[in-house]
Amino acid sequence: MKSRAARTRRRWLFAALLCLQLVGCALLGDESKPLTPSAASADRPELASPVTAKPGWHFERQAIVAAHPLAADAGASILRAGGSALDALIAAQLVLGLVEPQSSGIGGGAFLMLWDGRAVQSWDGRETAPAAVTEALFLDREGRPLPFTQALVGGRAVGVPGVLRMLEAAHRKHGRLPWAALFAPAIALAEQGFAMSPRLHRQLEGDAFLRSDAVAFALFYSADGSARPVGAKLRNPEYGAVLREIVAHGADAFYRGPTARAIVAAVRNHPTNPGLLSEDDLAGYAARQRDPLCTDWNARRVCGMGPPSSGFIAIAQILGITTIATERLHAPAPVDGKLTPEFLHIYSEASRLAFADRNQYVADPDFVAAPAGRWDSLYAPAYLARRAALIGPHAMGPARPGVPTGADLAWAADRSPELPSTSHLAVVDAWGQAATMTSSVESQFGARLMVNRGVGLAGGFLLNHQLTDFSFVAEHDGLPVANRVQPGKRPRSSMAPTLAFDRASGTFVMATGSAGGAAIIHHTAKALLGAAWGLSPQAAADLPNFGPLSSGGGPLLLETGRFDEATLDALTARGHKLGKSDLPSGVHTLMRAPNAGPPDGGWLAGADPRREGVARGD
Repeated sequence: MKSRAARTRRRWLFAALLCLQLVGCALLGDESKPLTPSAASADRPELASPVTAKPGWHFERQAIVAAHPLAADAGASILRAGGSALDALIAAQLVLGLVEPQSSGIGGGAFLMLWDGRAVQSWDGRETAPAAVTEALFLDREGRPLPFTQALVGGRAVGVPGVLRMLEAAHRKHGRLPWAALFAPAIALAEQGFAMSPRLHRQLEGDAFLRSDAVAFALFYSADGSARPVGAKLRNPEYGAVLREIVAHGADAFYRGPTARAIVAAVRNHPTNPGLLSEDDLAGYAARQRDPLCTDWNARRVCGMGPPSSGFIAIAQILGITTIATERLHAPAPVDGKLTPEFLHIYSEASRLAFADRNQYVADPDFVAAPAGRWDSLYAPAYLARRAALIGPHAMGPARPGVPTGADLAWAADRSPELPSTSHLAVVDAWGQAATMTSSVESQFGARLMVNRGVGLAGGFLLNHQLTDFSFVAEHDGLPVANRVQPGKRPRSSMAPTLAFDRASGTFVMATGSAGGAAIIHHTAKALLGAAWGLSPQAAADLPNFGPLSSGGGPLLLETGRFDEATLDALTARGHKLGKSDLPSGVHTLMRAPNAGPPDGGWLAGADPRREGVARGD
């Protein structure tokens, strides 16, 4: 007879497969439409957790802020051992992949911004599409886009993971401690165990699909299908064993050999939705060091990732357009972070204009040329002024993409939803270097596919489904979509790790970024706006979340319960369609404190109250 646990797993598998048949959304429809029974949507790629007040922190020399206390502890221990900001970030990320697997891990990708004390660097560890994919990857036999959940669960949407190659390449240039030292905290926690956190428990309970994976079920769930309780000790010796091999042999131990073969087998042998990933795809992956993008805004020089991330370009456009339109319309600026109807109206309109350009132009720069030959054409002052002139006292309705000087509309717009479940880190070290990184496995728990090499050790690591960030449709009205699926291509992202500097002196002053899907753009912009308004990082993170997630007719989303009726009525009177959402951001910020502590002011840290993050340092 089959065991009770086996019968339970079979029932959960049946339920998950039924969900795949019954649930989904049209990929070219409203980006805020719910996608799964666990309420994943463009505004909420992970389930919301209870809001927990954070105190804010001040450190004199060095600090790290991360999405889980154990990750922050690991990073702080590396800083105290003489490690660089990058060293601490690597140690923390390896722990996050263990204790916060719903958001990021070695089976996913990341973007990294680094300040080495002399220059800004940007590192691209975004996943790539397998060589065998075609533009029809996400179409059914009749040529129609697959329902989103049918595309994401399983192997079809798994891209080549990039985070380890990227971190290894950056460590060769900027690491101070040995590679092995950075892995020790995560290995110890994997082998000795760690306590199930409330947030992880909530994600596990609410997810409709993870139970269908036998390896993940054994690690996270009891025999009756319920998630292991909060505080239960979770051990993942397989994850620890994989990390030990990477310590001994570098990232090659992940991209070649037994681990690579296990990844490919998991993807290609998925029972209902196999993928096309090959060992050659893994062996051939290369991280990219790309030119950072920078813009002057207010008193700051702000720098971030260029494509394939759309995050920085959209933020630069939103901040620039909002500033210009506020001055032109003589709208009062927010005081003490009070989000007025006038500000929210202008910000929303600026956002729709930015999202229209994002959907039109931004894609992997190895495949798609920048408009007018330069990505900064999208946030050049004259272009932003033309876009800002489109904003009036009432909502404009659907926004159309602009045409930067020297560009043309050679692409079709892409309106595919983006649901990255992400985690953000920020670190400053005692030498004045800084690192900020956003990492992801796409929606919560990625492809719901856990890799185990079958050597008798429990656990493993989850794989991403980042290929769903491509447009499911390759062309519209005879024009190609810039962000269409192509072999070896990196899908567009909204991740936006950001560094800011004082324009007058060039001094580094801020590292920020956020989790939260396409809303990462708004959450990170809010952190920058909060600093410009004179708020501490914690006060800025505490502000209500807001912003539309499309250029079209989707609503202006406002965080549930955070806006008074007078504000809602004023926005409605201006013609805005409003929507309520938990908008569970994950803003983590470090900012120079100019008027406290030692001569350089030390560092202020803020962690999002909507997640479990904390800051640690000295």
